[in-house]
Amino acid sequence: MKILFINWNSFGNEDLTASLKELGHEVLLYPFSKSISFYDRKWEQAFISYLRKNTPDYVFSFAYFPIVSKACEAEGILYLSWVYDSPHVALYSYTMLNRCNRIFLFDKELCLTFQKSGFPHIYYLPMAVNPSRLAPMLAGQSEKNIRQYGSDVSFVGSLYSEPKHDLYNRLTNISPYTKGYLDGLVQAQMHVYGCNFLEDALTPDIMEDLLQSDYPMLPASDSVESSEYLYAQYVLSRRVTALEREKILTLLGQSHTVDLYTHDASVSIKGVRNHGPVDYYDVMPFIFHNSKINLNISLRSIHSGIPLRAFDIMGSGGFLLSNYQSDFLDFFVPGEDFVFYEAPEQVPALVRYYLTNEAERAAICKNGYEKVTRNHTYRQRLEEIFSVL
Repeated sequence: MKILFINWNSFGNEDLTASLKELGHEVLLYPFSKSISFYDRKWEQAFISYLRKNTPDYVFSFAYFPIVSKACEAEGILYLSWVYDSPHVALYSYTMLNRCNRIFLFDKELCLTFQKSGFPHIYYLPMAVNPSRLAPMLAGQSEKNIRQYGSDVSFVGSLYSEPKHDLYNRLTNISPYTKGYLDGLVQAQMHVYGCNFLEDALTPDIMEDLLQSDYPMLPASDSVESSEYLYAQYVLSRRVTALEREKILTLLGQSHTVDLYTHDASVSIKGVRNHGPVDYYDVMPFIFHNSKINLNISLRSIHSGIPLRAFDIMGSGGFLLSNYQSDFLDFFVPGEDFVFYEAPEQVPALVRYYLTNEAERAAICKNGYEKVTRNHTYRQRLEEIFSVL
């Protein structure tokens, strides 16, 4: 089949397109930017012209783009979208009702919400790994890489302290009551896993104050999400995540050396070495493979799904220590394939235990690696996608 792939700056592009080709499909790459608006008529017309000229069987993208769906609906071409971000506000566009859509969500709880709301053609599909890329890369790593990326504990990811991510501190000109309420709500959510109650806890009086603040968040005209959703998922969930990640790194830094790979060069925590950002394809697998313990601290707007980072860690043969996410239990056994914590305060003790018990740690690494490379590859996920078309 001929598949047009919407090529934007997304993790996993190379793995997915390589796997499509391994399955015998022809892949056309079409450049795209997430900044393109749903109402970009010029882009839409150019895209439709390309579809007519090249006649692909399917259009495929990581993430869901309403403008792509709109064009595919007009041309009668199936649009396959695999979403691994949460929140993903585009999912609340009216275009979600288009008959061309086949949408695959990595978060089971989110998927069930859409299915129960009557949306057609919504499927649950966890993320994956590409052993064809990772195995040769890691088998042939140099001694320099082993020395450079060897670590007791590492974390790769944003701390949500950068101005573009720190939306919470944009909530100025709100009452002391609202500020205190939100601070307390964030602290309460930080101690609860498996249930995100932020949106439900935004009462009418709190929302009235927020919408009159210096950072009002209003739904787009072509979508059905609420302001409560926007504040809960984009502002408060990020704040919870930022505080949780900082707290865990601070606790660990008191007794261990932690290697952090993040975009914010200003982050400075005692015991934590900030190395800056790293390349997803060329460097990150070496970090996961050579770190004794790899942390996954999920973004709190991911309600139940397994983040891509967790698959990347296990697919690189690394030891995964993660927060609790219920989707893990569908595929993996805690204490056998990975380890999870239920409170930040538990993390230092778990780190000490698994750094000391090397044989147990190695067995968990081996089990996790074998399970993801046997059951969770991009090729297998693509076969699942095509089986429902």
